[in-house]
Amino acid sequence: MVPFLPPIPAIVDLREELERPGEGFRKMRILAVDLGGTHATCALVEDRCIVACETAGLVNSDSLRAALDVIAVPLGKLLEAGKAEAIGFGFCGLVDSKRARIASTNGKFTDGPEIDLCNWAMDEFGLPLCLENDARLALMGEGYAGSAQGETDVVMLTLGTGIGGVAMIDGRLLHGKHGQAGVLGGHVPINFRGRRCTCGGIGCAESEASGWALPLVAQSWPGFTSSSLASRTIDFENLFLCANAGDAVACAIADHCLHAWGATAIAAIHSFDPDLLILGGGVMKSADAVLPFIQEYVRENAWTPWGTVRVCAAKLGNQAAILGAVPLLQQEPFFVR
Repeated sequence: MVPFLPPIPAIVDLREELERPGEGFRKMRILAVDLGGTHATCALVEDRCIVACETAGLVNSDSLRAALDVIAVPLGKLLEAGKAEAIGFGFCGLVDSKRARIASTNGKFTDGPEIDLCNWAMDEFGLPLCLENDARLALMGEGYAGSAQGETDVVMLTLGTGIGGVAMIDGRLLHGKHGQAGVLGGHVPINFRGRRCTCGGIGCAESEASGWALPLVAQSWPGFTSSSLASRTIDFENLFLCANAGDAVACAIADHCLHAWGATAIAAIHSFDPDLLILGGGVMKSADAVLPFIQEYVRENAWTPWGTVRVCAAKLGNQAAILGAVPLLQQEPFFVR
C-alpha cells in the first residue's frame, strides 16, 4: 500500500530544485502512464525529456484488467530501453491518491476500484506506483514544463471526449475529502433543462459540449440533415471546419459549444479564484476560434473586481500528464535522497 503523498509545496518550475546541489533533489528516470478511455500513452521520462514513448489502443474500455494487460506490453518495451525507478499513473476518473486506489470510473473500467495498482506494478515490473487523476497530472505537467510555470493559482479545463477540470490554489492541487475537489468541471450543470449526462446529472457541461455528446447535440439540431456536417464524422475538428466554411448549422452548434465552455469557465473562476485559466484537450486544435472567445467571455462575465483572469492554451498537449508524472514522483515516498 502506498503511504500518504503530501502535495508538493507549489507547482512551479522545478529545474532549479532538481539540479540544486545539497538540497536532496535529483533527476529521476521514471515510467509514466496516461490512461484514457480509448488509448493509453506510456513513456520513459527523465527530467523534461521523454526518452521513449508508446501509445496503445484499448479495444475494451469496460475492463481495467484487460487494459493493464495491454499496457504491460509497451511498458515492458520501455523498460528494455532504460531502467526506471517508479511509475506515475494518470487515470481518467476519481482516485484516492493517498491510497493509490481508483474510487469511481463513471462507466469506464468498471472493475477499477477492485484492482490494486501498486501490487500490479510491483508484480509486473518490480516498481512502486503513484496514482493521480489524469487532469491533475496534466496540470502538474503544465506547472513543471508548460503554461503554468511560476503560477500558484490556476484552473485548467481539458476539452475533448469529456471535459476535465483541475484547480490549484496557493500552489496546492485541490483534492478534497473524497478526492473530487476541482476535477468535476465537466459535471458542473450549465443547463437545468438539458440532457441527462453519463454521471446521472442533468445539463452538465459534458452533456452539452463534449466530444461524446456532440453527435447527440448535432443530430437534434434543427436543419442538421441539410448541413455539410451531416456527411462527416461528427467531431470538433469537422464542426469548426464546416463552421469556418460558412455552414449555418455548424456555426450555430459551434456557438452553442463556445458558450457552454464559457459558462464552464465562469463557474470554475467563481469557484476557485485563479489568476490563470488554461485550456487543453483536443478541442484546442481550433484554438484560434476558442481562445479569443473564452477570453472575451471571461472579461465580460466573470466577477473579478481585482482584474481579469488570463486565458491561455496548454503548451504540452498530450504530453502534459506524461511530464506531470515527474513532479508527482518527486513527492515522498518516491523522492530518493
